[in-house]
Amino acid sequence: MTGSPRTAVVLFNLGGPDSLKAVRPFLRNLFSDPSILRVPMIFRWFLARAIADGRTETAREIYRKIGNRSPILENTKAQAEALEAALQNEAPLRVFVAMRYWHPAARETAADVAAFQPDRVVLLPLYPQWSTTTSASSVRVWREACRKVGLRVPTRLICCYPTEPGFVAAVAGLVRPAWHEAAEHGVPRVLFSAHGLPERVIQAGDPYAWQCEQTAAAIAKVIGVPDLDWRLCYQSRVGPLRWIGPATEDEVRRTGEQGRPLVLVPMAFVSEHSETLVELDIEYRELADQSGVPYFVRVATVGTEPAFIEGLAKLIRARMAGSVEAGPFDGCRSCPHGLNGCPIADELKQIV
Repeated sequence: MTGSPRTAVVLFNLGGPDSLKAVRPFLRNLFSDPSILRVPMIFRWFLARAIADGRTETAREIYRKIGNRSPILENTKAQAEALEAALQNEAPLRVFVAMRYWHPAARETAADVAAFQPDRVVLLPLYPQWSTTTSASSVRVWREACRKVGLRVPTRLICCYPTEPGFVAAVAGLVRPAWHEAAEHGVPRVLFSAHGLPERVIQAGDPYAWQCEQTAAAIAKVIGVPDLDWRLCYQSRVGPLRWIGPATEDEVRRTGEQGRPLVLVPMAFVSEHSETLVELDIEYRELADQSGVPYFVRVATVGTEPAFIEGLAKLIRARMAGSVEAGPFDGCRSCPHGLNGCPIADELKQIV
């Protein structure tokens, strides 16, 4: 009797420096990505080094505030372990981690996957909302890595899950007690904060902002507070380009001007890292104090919340069963057709 197919699940995440010494090379990797720095290759190498070198000391100061390193790898490994446990009935199955800009890099992980000798691979970005700057970039370097290590097995992609019920329930379950805590100090405003993108990326057809809108609306509905006052906003702006808005810092100030307690939710992040532990916890908390916010609560990322992990496990089971062709939407395109950065767009169906 033939045994069950051996399955490798690969989690994609951003990665982060594991020491202060690693900050500069991490930043160089980040800004060398053509999905991030969209200039001709002949200029990108020099510009990436200049930007990274100019930001290194500032970034090191950020990491000094959280123990001289990013916790994102440990968080992602914990999620991988939780997923393996949730999928134990699907054995033989292993969950691997591939980081985009630091270790373990795609080529390292592809070699480990090849050694596992899987019959199939399922790719799962730990970015609930698809973007050409995150998930698509990770898929591109994964394909390159597989070619280099000779990994050639059927591969399926879970492109995105902006309204996956387990993910939405996990976030809402964390927001709900935070809202009630803040409500003791007035009528709270909930800010769903997502990482920003330059406007030109969205104008080129990236579906990220549209998907963020779907996520925020879905979470707000599930929280179950009548007439919930909430806003979607974007953080982490850098450089001179125009970025999508509204900006999280502007919404924090506006909330303070109105004397409202604030619940800040990192809606598009599923693990803790510098942009939650420093930007949200420290910088925006200080801004809230300065702006007159009477009470501030920052909601944790979903991490290994059971509803979130089980939601991911359901997506993986569906992909292994072949019941979903291109994503968590029963093979149907969810993004509006004008968003040609959607991986289910006709011209991108063969992304893996």
